[in-house]
Amino acid sequence: MVKLSQRVQGISESVTLKLNAKAQALSEEGKQVYNLTAGQLPFRPIQDFSNLIAKELDFLKSYQYSPVPGFPELRKKLVEHIEKTRSISFEKAGIEVDAVVGNGGKHVLANLFSALVDPDDEVVLMAPYWISYTEMTKLAGGVTKVVEANVFDAFVPSLEKLEQQMTSKTKIVVLNSPNNPSGIHYSKEWMESFAQLMKKYPEVSIISDEIYFHLNYFDPAPSYFYQDHPELLERTFIVDGISKSLAATGLRVGYVIGPKDVMKGVSRLQGQTASGANSLMQRALMSFDFDKTQEYLEPIKIHLRDNSRILREKFREGQLNSIWYQTQSAFYYLVDFSGTPVMEKFRKNASDDKDYAADICELLLEEYGVAIVPGSDFGAPNTARLSLVPPKEQFSEAISRLVDFLTAK
Repeated sequence: MVKLSQRVQGISESVTLKLNAKAQALSEEGKQVYNLTAGQLPFRPIQDFSNLIAKELDFLKSYQYSPVPGFPELRKKLVEHIEKTRSISFEKAGIEVDAVVGNGGKHVLANLFSALVDPDDEVVLMAPYWISYTEMTKLAGGVTKVVEANVFDAFVPSLEKLEQQMTSKTKIVVLNSPNNPSGIHYSKEWMESFAQLMKKYPEVSIISDEIYFHLNYFDPAPSYFYQDHPELLERTFIVDGISKSLAATGLRVGYVIGPKDVMKGVSRLQGQTASGANSLMQRALMSFDFDKTQEYLEPIKIHLRDNSRILREKFREGQLNSIWYQTQSAFYYLVDFSGTPVMEKFRKNASDDKDYAADICELLLEEYGVAIVPGSDFGAPNTARLSLVPPKEQFSEAISRLVDFLTAK
């Protein structure tokens, strides 16, 4: 009998798989299902980019291996794009950087964790966090330390609690702003305090996952700790990609920018696991005008803003103000079940702090036909993530059903 490695056996299976299968089965049975689980924009990519992909189909190099870290011209362009959009200069900061292009942001992050984390190294995450950070750390042999946050603070983590998790074993702090699953981004003031904190720990690297950077629909726009403290760029790894900003999740192009010597190591790792990313997409991006991204996203941002307002009004009507907070970016909202009447159906007593998120989401799907993602895997027990991307009419009806469910005695 073939036996899986301990490494693979230790990987957790997402609790959302069961619900997604059930949602699909219910839909096939003819039941109306309102699916609010989407982690991608249901829109076509910008036409200019599609045209460039079509144009590149005529060239032989579009079908051949790219250099492992990506085409040099594209890597240079991506570095310049980050400098322009984040208002920074690596040269002025005295830091020599490079980019590595991978098969989506997830691949890039997995490379980073593998390249930086040794067994028993500690990686500090701020909850709620993206679900794969924990598993990537585990695969690299590391240990996660979690800074908790809650709806009363709009899921903004406490820097005091962050410092409490820092030890001599801390190797990396992971920052995800704009945040999946909460749909908020950390303020300029928070970033300033974070920068001051990180200066106290000069051996700790920072992974800044900025995949949702362009998707802010309420001001102010996202800002970062390294903008006023560029010296921190010498140990910062900025992760971005086209999945969210160009509505191109399936095209699998992500990238990381960081110190050149570390990027060489990341490239060596990628060369032995996946080689270069999609040549066709890379060549199209070499000719793409990234400045057109904001114009493309403007109507999408209006849509997200409108659905955010629908959510706010529905919650107010249902007297759910205690679980309301204002989202600003990405396209998610994290529903906190713990302060709603529905919890009384699950809690055994007042001191019961068990995580019932998966059970609650399953009941919501079965009885009300609304599918949302349990927050358990995001480090947020008794919560669930919903997506703001569906059409307004469908979204409004889904939220009405959700409110009815949450407030039912």
